[in-house]
Amino acid sequence: MGLLSFIKEAGEKLLGHADAQAAEDPNAANQTAADAIKHYIDTQGLDTSNLTVAFDGASRTVTLSGSVADLDTKAKVKVAAGNVQGVAGVNDDDLQPDDPEVQYHDVVSGDNLWKIAEKYYGDGTKNTAIFEANKPMLSSPDRIYPGQKLVIPPQA
Repeated sequence: MGLLSFIKEAGEKLLGHADAQAAEDPNAANQTAADAIKHYIDTQGLDTSNLTVAFDGASRTVTLSGSVADLDTKAKVKVAAGNVQGVAGVNDDDLQPDDPEVQYHDVVSGDNLWKIAEKYYGDGTKNTAIFEANKPMLSSPDRIYPGQKLVIPPQA
């Protein structure tokens, strides 16, 4: 998603603003802030075991990297990191959910759900998963048309 902006004056008071800005060693201050933010995310009940948090005091930006369980957790981690007083933005470009990403398929003439399931899953009998993922847009597995875009869910 990229950089999400926050109001740096709002949020949990974890960072000592004067100390961080006046520190003789800005790298140490940034690391202390990153550790505090990661600990705060952890106290929210979110798994931080594969999460790396970096903080840049000059831009007041948190950078998240590593992996999280799913997209929902990714969103919560990002918001938790940003809702810390003194944080102006959170960059999550390098944070990946462990869940496989959803794929999309553009229907072409001659396609049917069986063929599409064979293409993505190697098994035409999994066409029901594609049908279920596209309800209510699809009222019947037989009613697809060229140009239509279908969601192809990850294999279960």
